[in-house]
Amino acid sequence: MKKRIIISLLFCFTISLSHAQAWMTNLEIAQSLASVQNKMVLMVWEGTTKYPYPVFINNDKGNTVFINNLFEDELVSPIIWKNFVPVIVSEDEYADLYLKIKDSRSQKYMDKFNDDSIKILDINGNILNTAYTSIDYENITTMIQDYGLNTEFIAVELMSYKQKQDFYSAYYLASKYLDYSMYMKESVRQEVIDLANIYLNEAAGFVEANKNEDQLSLQQRVELLKIQENLITKHPKKVLRQLKRMDAENVATNNQAFVAFLYYTAYKILNDKTNAEQWKSKISSVNLKKAELIINLNSL
Repeated sequence: MKKRIIISLLFCFTISLSHAQAWMTNLEIAQSLASVQNKMVLMVWEGTTKYPYPVFINNDKGNTVFINNLFEDELVSPIIWKNFVPVIVSEDEYADLYLKIKDSRSQKYMDKFNDDSIKILDINGNILNTAYTSIDYENITTMIQDYGLNTEFIAVELMSYKQKQDFYSAYYLASKYLDYSMYMKESVRQEVIDLANIYLNEAAGFVEANKNEDQLSLQQRVELLKIQENLITKHPKKVLRQLKRMDAENVATNNQAFVAFLYYTAYKILNDKTNAEQWKSKISSVNLKKAELIINLNSL
């Protein structure tokens, strides 16, 4: 099976270079190719291709150009291939894909999953652009600017999760997505955070399903990462309230460094130098750099 996928990947990669207008039709192979190329997947349902799909695109002169049909235009396809791995997914796959997510996604997510618009997926099939709505035709240039991500930053965590879904792979991918969100422009940041929360919720589910002596520690780790989200979304006072509510100073030993990081960063954002200094010595040099990034983000 793996050999067939590798051969198919090589074939599809050749196709993508020599005949750019040919979209892929196998989601699994598209995701694997996206992993190799550090790209997101651009996906539409097959039914969407049965009629013209008008879009806009900005040309080299900055003018907005109307394209009558996304799936046939030779100008657009090479640009899409450069930034995404495009795939048309058969309606026959809908039921299986739906069953995997129907009880674990928001209504906003499900609406995006069900509609005929373009969906931007990571290599595990989770949708990024759930907040994207357009009252007009979609602009491919804008979509590339917003969602044409180079996923090299999270490549290790993406692949670890793809190979094995458990608490640690889901948790570390959620954490990495949160880190990645800090490099996004503000209009896209919340969507990346929402994507992180899909994996964080899965991590929490693994804890509940596999109870052991580490359960409390792992639950705390999930809660602390959720609290970190409020630093990125510029709510440091909420962070302090949440830490106090969970009695964070008495968490498991292996979570105390995380608590110190959250306290330090929140106090620094609030310019409370006295309280921040009390936590600084408990933070690694790596997390001090991360704290500075979040502090700078809050000053914008």
